[in-house]
Amino acid sequence: MAQSPDPAPPLPGAPPVMTGNLMAVGSMVVWAAGFPAAERLLATWNPLALVSARFLVAILILVPAWLALDGVQALRTARWGHGTLVGSLAFGAGAYLLILAQWLTDPVTVAIIAAASPIAATLVEMVYERRRLRPAFIVGLLASLVGGVVATGGGGSPHFGAGAALAVVSSVLFAWGSYLTVRDFPDLSVIGRTTITLSGGLLATGTTYLAAYALGIVPAPAHPFDPTGLGLLVIYGVGGMALSQFL
Repeated sequence: MAQSPDPAPPLPGAPPVMTGNLMAVGSMVVWAAGFPAAERLLATWNPLALVSARFLVAILILVPAWLALDGVQALRTARWGHGTLVGSLAFGAGAYLLILAQWLTDPVTVAIIAAASPIAATLVEMVYERRRLRPAFIVGLLASLVGGVVATGGGGSPHFGAGAALAVVSSVLFAWGSYLTVRDFPDLSVIGRTTITLSGGLLATGTTYLAAYALGIVPAPAHPFDPTGLGLLVIYGVGGMALSQFL
């Protein structure tokens, strides 16, 4: 969830900080809604196929919305090459590692670990902007780690360690991608930045899935057009990705 240099105007009667906090909370809520939806879908979908479909659903919503809001010229002049590179490396890989982590563990464990992504975002800013570690941040980091262990009960899955590690790497990739998105595309609107980078995620995961499917490594999803499954996919792709990234 990238922070925007040109955020939405504050709510009437509310200070800008409160508005930003409310939008952050809203993005976390719709983002978290994707985890139980993904858990249901993983019963019949391979993780790589599911994350590819997730990106596809998000892009099918975002591209027309971007076109309607900013016009065709914005799409034509956007830096698609750099955007798809950032999206492929950060959001494509990050989203796949996150769903793989959930596949190995459970949605609660992954959600708790991924909720610590602001810590990863702070670390990314420290690297790029050479900020110093403050004692309060170190205390907060340790508290978050201890709280995560307590909340997950130490992990009940035999693959907890691997899943937790993948979730941590995913959080770092998302934080890195969000930082680059804001830094490298200041001329694009929020929806433009979201669309161009998530398009890169679709390119990376979709191409990988098609190649793996052609080689017989990854199966096609069972009953992909089931109404219930399509509804869950919309929640996972639109709410859990497109809308949360936009907010």
